[in-house]
Amino acid sequence: MTTAGRPARTAPAGLRPLVLLVVLGVVLGVVLGVSGAKYLLVGSALSLLPWGLVAALIGYTSPSRARTTLAASGYAFALAFAFMIAGYQGQAPITHRLPPFALLALAGHAIKGRGRRLAP
Repeated sequence: MTTAGRPARTAPAGLRPLVLLVVLGVVLGVVLGVSGAKYLLVGSALSLLPWGLVAALIGYTSPSRARTTLAASGYAFALAFAFMIAGYQGQAPITHRLPPFALLALAGHAIKGRGRRLAP
């Protein structure tokens, strides 16, 4: 309680599970990305099965569409980034592999900004 008798402002109650879900998604994305590029089902389309199962699990455990979007975005980005970097064989400089991720970030920022302008 504050001195004015109002409840003190704290972080929203649902923020902690969201952060945990996003962090878990990113960790799983990195683990599956690296293992798919180096160790498990290398060069096989079957590596998509565990990736898809984890994505479905994230969607199933998320309480709302917005939280699913955030957690799945973190998972997908981490998975793709880790898979690309772990599978890098040295043919071209690694800096040539990173610009698509910057473009994804810019596209996400543009979509986010557009959504705010369209909201009533």
